[in-house]
Amino acid sequence: MDSFLYVTLLSLFIFITSLSLHFIFYKNKPSSSSSAPLPPGKTGYPVIGESLEFLSTGWKGHPEKFIFDRISKYSSTVFRTHILGEKAAVFCGANGNKFLFSNENKLVQSWWPSSVDKVFPSSTSQSSSREEAIKMRKMLPNFLKPEALKQYVAVMDEIAQRHFNDYWGNKSEIETFPLAKNYTFWIACRLFVSVEDPDLVEKFAEPFNLLASGLISIPIDLPGTPFYKAIKASNYIRRELVSIIKQRKIDLGEGKASATQDILSHMLLTSDENGKFMNELDIADKILGLLIGGHDTASSACTFIVKFLAELPEIYEGVYKEQMEIAESKAPGELLNWEDIQKMKYSWNVACEVLRLAPPLQGAFREALSDFMYNGFSIPKGWKIYWSANSTHLNPKCFPDPKKFDPSRFEGSGPAPYTFVPFGGGPRMCPGKEYARLEILVFMHNLVKRFRWEKIIPDEKIVVNPMPIPAKGLPVRLFPHKA
Repeated sequence: MDSFLYVTLLSLFIFITSLSLHFIFYKNKPSSSSSAPLPPGKTGYPVIGESLEFLSTGWKGHPEKFIFDRISKYSSTVFRTHILGEKAAVFCGANGNKFLFSNENKLVQSWWPSSVDKVFPSSTSQSSSREEAIKMRKMLPNFLKPEALKQYVAVMDEIAQRHFNDYWGNKSEIETFPLAKNYTFWIACRLFVSVEDPDLVEKFAEPFNLLASGLISIPIDLPGTPFYKAIKASNYIRRELVSIIKQRKIDLGEGKASATQDILSHMLLTSDENGKFMNELDIADKILGLLIGGHDTASSACTFIVKFLAELPEIYEGVYKEQMEIAESKAPGELLNWEDIQKMKYSWNVACEVLRLAPPLQGAFREALSDFMYNGFSIPKGWKIYWSANSTHLNPKCFPDPKKFDPSRFEGSGPAPYTFVPFGGGPRMCPGKEYARLEILVFMHNLVKRFRWEKIIPDEKIVVNPMPIPAKGLPVRLFPHKA
């Protein structure tokens, strides 16, 4: 039974058993004392609201449909809905992005669905996922500042070369998405926790896939549901991480590990403002979040780079020319460096256009800290607010002919502010943006200097759950360059 049918049946069960709750909790009365109206929209079915429509448009490969259908229906760039168990307002367009990003921690704060809190449980029961994320952000700058990033380029290139030799070399056909995940996961394991054991990396692969698939899902904790599988996978990975953490403590004490070798050592040796150190479960949670964020989004981007370069030979030629100029400037065996990355301007424009058309981050939630007005509508305190990357990325007012692949959009000053948001924006912009740029460009360099390729399934369906992925993993036929 496929996941869509399974969730549909579960939702029907919930609908029938909870019908009476509708008359208790979903009266047609305003949620705010303000005289201003709520945004146009509807709450959908009892309990599940419009969650099925919200998720199913992604399963069908067109997550933007949920957004644009309602913009058209209500003639408004803000509308109300009920998704993932919460009353929500959806803010669309550049103005909506600007409002939310500019009012972070003033009118709104970051918020994650309950599924995320349950999949990433903190051992500190008083802390929410938002508070834990704030703590994590304070630790990351040392590992994401330019001085550190410069050191990562050679490590990433070394991993990429080994990856392409082991998994792409001497093969006529490969499945792209699993290999892209393998590449980015290896980098995350190496740089975050210094794990280089192939058996251990492979051991984590399947649980991470289950975790990623169920992270943003209807929080029904029943066997067989994506949410149930995600919780089981999270618990398994956290147990394994605790074992790694315990061993690292021993290695640090015996001088076998360094205090600066990776973020794990830093977490173990750094106290908060009260002099308190994180315990092993806290650290396992943080590392788990970093490993998910550090490899899943980039693996999606790398996969779609392969897809678009296969479909657009003229774009491939531009990337190939730029990357071969860099490759030919290197001595035999010399790894890529920071200066090489800065020369990859056209390649990064291509990657940005891929991120526009297939953003790994489809959107994110905020929570209203108080009642406020937006576009003449009242947004009640406690309501959740969702912004969508596709509301600008695929909007012809922001990007003319939005379905056309055109890297020149990113030349010069690039897109207008608040229109290109694959990494979010404002204080909540993804802190790993530059890290992702490095691993994407290193992937592109090693890919095009070795191969041309063609898609085996020309019209392969795209599924968004919660990131866009080709339904069959994007199998391609490889054509190695002649020496």
